[in-house]
Amino acid sequence: MTNKVKVPLVITDWNPEDSSFWQNTGQSVAKRNLWISIPCLLLSFCVWMLFSTLTINFNKVGFNFTNDQLFMLTALPAISGALFRIPYSFMVPIVGGRRWTAISTLYLVVPCLWLGFAINDPTTSYTTFVIISLLCGIAGGNFASSMANISFFFPKQKQGGALGLNGGLGNLGVSTMQFVAPIVIFINISIFPGDGVTQSDQSSLWLANAAFVWIPFIIIATLAAWLGMNDLSEAKSSFSEQLPIVKRPHMWLMSILYLWTFGSFIGFSAGFAMLTKIQFPDVDIIKYAFIGPLLGALVRPVGGALSDKFGGVKVTTFNFVAMAVFTVLVFLTIPAVGEQGSFILFFGAFMLLFLTSGLGSGSTFQMIAVIFREITIRREKASGVSDEAAAHIGMKDSAAALGFISAIGAIGGFFIPKAFGTSLALTGSPVGALKLFLCFYVICIFITWLVYGKYEKKSE
Repeated sequence: MTNKVKVPLVITDWNPEDSSFWQNTGQSVAKRNLWISIPCLLLSFCVWMLFSTLTINFNKVGFNFTNDQLFMLTALPAISGALFRIPYSFMVPIVGGRRWTAISTLYLVVPCLWLGFAINDPTTSYTTFVIISLLCGIAGGNFASSMANISFFFPKQKQGGALGLNGGLGNLGVSTMQFVAPIVIFINISIFPGDGVTQSDQSSLWLANAAFVWIPFIIIATLAAWLGMNDLSEAKSSFSEQLPIVKRPHMWLMSILYLWTFGSFIGFSAGFAMLTKIQFPDVDIIKYAFIGPLLGALVRPVGGALSDKFGGVKVTTFNFVAMAVFTVLVFLTIPAVGEQGSFILFFGAFMLLFLTSGLGSGSTFQMIAVIFREITIRREKASGVSDEAAAHIGMKDSAAALGFISAIGAIGGFFIPKAFGTSLALTGSPVGALKLFLCFYVICIFITWLVYGKYEKKSE
């Protein structure tokens, strides 16, 4: 028999590995925090990737930026997103998951407001947009704190599914934004400032709508987080207690794996529309750009669930093999000297890359959460720490590692579109960048199987 009691905002006793506690109390609290966390993270991805869609239309409304400048605006948010994931990964144990989720979500209003007003003024300088793009990128830091926070709530055997849902449905913010933005920019919503900008075909664009439209939802999500989520005192830890994880070799190795799964997802999301526009200028890619990020986000929870069932190492290894194969397919379909290329085959191959980058993001994160915790627990036990204390340290260290590793992964959002831009500038083709990606996917196959296969076998 269970008694219905009001759960305090700050929970002082939390032990999800205890099956009785999990069934009676923990499960319902963990799920409530998860389902509030997801829309907050989704909105963060919407704001983070705003420039990936808007840059295509900048020059239509009076700006005069080069392709190189536009590629840079799509890539810059990944830099600030990656940098801010590092401090954000430590904030949940210091501030509390509920408080930090509310604070970091409310912040999203700032870049949305500034971008909305700036884009209505064709005299706005490129430097101003660089600053705004970096501010949008800070929203990417929310992923680190969100995933670290959710990892505290769930037992080890449930983490793959929970983190997959949080990350996967949160990643839907990219496709949500890329679907919504092209619609609202053609709608004259009178409550938003700006008269719209008339194009040569006499149609009008209200680009500010793409930024302003998220503000009401951000405010609602902030209130939901503040009133409905919980802080865990068990997860409290100082910055100095978490910092030693950067000395762990496994954290850096796992960062490489995540860089080439999630980094590929966010990098392709940022650069795919611009790349397609350059390679196939006759195609109106803005109508289809959201499909790839949508597919990648939807399968991320599948990657986590498959890893819970079959093991993260097996799923991640297979996934890297698939990513290498699909990368080869992409550069066989692009235009070359004397050949026009095939947009349909190019699009299909890239959609497969989006699928595998999303699947791999889920499987890699599950693998990191489980194996990093297992390695930490073994090390602490070997040093004479009790089983309970070792489990507690393992929980906190793996959460901090997840946040830090996610920061490294976000760099892919800068590296991939920048690599495309550099390859195009030097050779007129993106094949050089694709070959570089292929080499890293092969390296990741060997790291995953040879280094981490033994840990998964021992824990089975």
